Amino acid sequence: MSNQSSDPLIGRLLDGRYQVRSRIARGGMATVYLATDLRLERRVAIKVMHGHLADDTQYKMRFIQEARSAARLAHPNVVNVYDQGQDAETAYLVMEYLPGITLRDLLNEHKILTTEQAIDIMEAVLAGLAAAHRSGIVHRDLKPENVLLADDGRIKISDFGLARAASANTATGNALLGTIAYLSPELVTRGVADTRSDIYAVGIMLYEMLAGEQPYKGEQPFQIAQQHANDTVPTPSTKNPKVPAELDELVLWATARDPEQRPADAGAMLEQLYETQRLLDSSDGDLAATSVQRTMVMPMAIAQHDTGGATQVLNPVKLPRAASDLGANADALAHKSERRRARGSWLFVLVLLLTALSAGTGWYFGAGPGSQVLVTDVSGLEPAAARDALLAQDLQVADATLDDFDPDAPLGTVVRTEPGAGSAVAHGASVTLVLSKGPQPLPIPELVGVTEDEARRLVEEAQFSLGDSRYLFNADTADGIVLQALGADDVDLAGLTEYGEGQPVTLIVSLGAIPDVSGRSVDDAKNTLQEVELTGVEGAEDYSDTVPAGNVIRAQLQAGQTSVAPGGTVDLIISKGVEQVQVPDVVGQSWAKAKPQLEAAGFKLDYNIFADMAPSLFTVSRTTPEGGSMADKGATIKVNFNS
Repeated sequence: MSNQSSDPLIGRLLDGRYQVRSRIARGGMATVYLATDLRLERRVAIKVMHGHLADDTQYKMRFIQEARSAARLAHPNVVNVYDQGQDAETAYLVMEYLPGITLRDLLNEHKILTTEQAIDIMEAVLAGLAAAHRSGIVHRDLKPENVLLADDGRIKISDFGLARAASANTATGNALLGTIAYLSPELVTRGVADTRSDIYAVGIMLYEMLAGEQPYKGEQPFQIAQQHANDTVPTPSTKNPKVPAELDELVLWATARDPEQRPADAGAMLEQLYETQRLLDSSDGDLAATSVQRTMVMPMAIAQHDTGGATQVLNPVKLPRAASDLGANADALAHKSERRRARGSWLFVLVLLLTALSAGTGWYFGAGPGSQVLVTDVSGLEPAAARDALLAQDLQVADATLDDFDPDAPLGTVVRTEPGAGSAVAHGASVTLVLSKGPQPLPIPELVGVTEDEARRLVEEAQFSLGDSRYLFNADTADGIVLQALGADDVDLAGLTEYGEGQPVTLIVSLGAIPDVSGRSVDDAKNTLQEVELTGVEGAEDYSDTVPAGNVIRAQLQAGQTSVAPGGTVDLIISKGVEQVQVPDVVGQSWAKAKPQLEAAGFKLDYNIFADMAPSLFTVSRTTPEGGSMADKGATIKVNFNS
């Protein structure tokens, strides 16, 4: 969904060179945009640091570190970084643009991948990661979101924003910045990362591709972290019986809790992946044809039971393998690689021949002299690319373009052509490009003050997209009434008259006042608040004429809060009981002097009202309670006079 109408960078020219076209993605530190490098006339991806982080030296250095780390790597499976700089307050880096999807998108779509798909992706990831490890770089944030699957079949690793030198190996509070589902046990417990931490993340990704889910789940991040630290990753075949044992073993090797039991780096795991693939290719023949198995030593990372020290005859265990064993298979692996390349070359030649035959036939019957041309679909392309595609069809492209609103097409890209895609036209016919003006501005309905259901209906009727509502306790607004409506990047829509078609709207809805817990015990008050997902903490103490000492007077927002959402914390004000006041000692004083003192202390008075007629003639002989004693503020004092 496009956010062009609310993003000030769309259309901006960075550093006099990079024309920002549209937003691609948004992350915790930066937003990625599609842009055109006007100097080299190519499309690039530009990562721009969020404005609120630009003044933070630590984040800025991490941002620059990403550029330096990635720029040191020149490998087909690592996203290229072209440039890094700053335009006014905007810090950015320029990267290779890869149209396509991420591994996360693929897993969301298909959930479980085939063995062949998983191995192909692992081969590319490990090849790129091995290049990083050879350069002394640890990625530290490997996850499916950072594996890009390009439309042309290339697979690349991106986002070296957390990368560090492989020799640094120091504890840091930034360790938990990596996605918790892929953090190695040593990162969780000690904040220490090296090449083997990347291997653990790769193992978790391989598990997820084969099993269709992550191995550890929990409602809170710390619960998942504890499982990484204390549990052993299960085999993916427990969730997907189709997973071969060889890949089970590879996952167990890569995700061993002890880093010493994992592959030393991505190069070692990549070599074993090749061997695993060879074993899978031959498992239907050689391994099934013999009942004689060689004696092997069970690896500590794979062993499940204590053997008591006796030599065991085991089914062949493929992982982990000694360095000498790997070396012995080098020739076999090289031969296998040559066979795969040769097979791939023959397949490539065959595809070329078939393509040529098809193209020739198509030209003869469909594009020969006197035939017509079907206008190709160029929607979503930049104008220059669309023009090239149409010219290649022997069509003319009109110099003038048309504009139209489109909620999905990035600003300035092609929405459609006139005549439209698929239309049959003569050779040399003129085609007009229709370019996107972004989402159409639409009037915003009044959303604040209506019920949530009514607001949702109004948003849908206004042709905006509706996000998940957020809820706040608000004593001034009834439960279920909309307090605020937010657009992209939490822009308050109350300050706008129009908003882009199809753009997101988030409703902020009142839950009413915080529950009344006055007079209850502290435990009862906390339980009542917990029922509405609030946490009560004991705060200040205060006197109360009505609430017994130790009970709760009220629950209130913490200092600095204007509202609180479910999951938040409120203060419990605890009663100290009725305030105690010392009774003034007025015995022997005239009523004219004694009465003001007693009233100033906050007491009520019980006395002979005739004393008020001549206060100077009446002298206080006794008070009950006596002067100097403590009494409840507002209590009644009995006053006696000398006769």
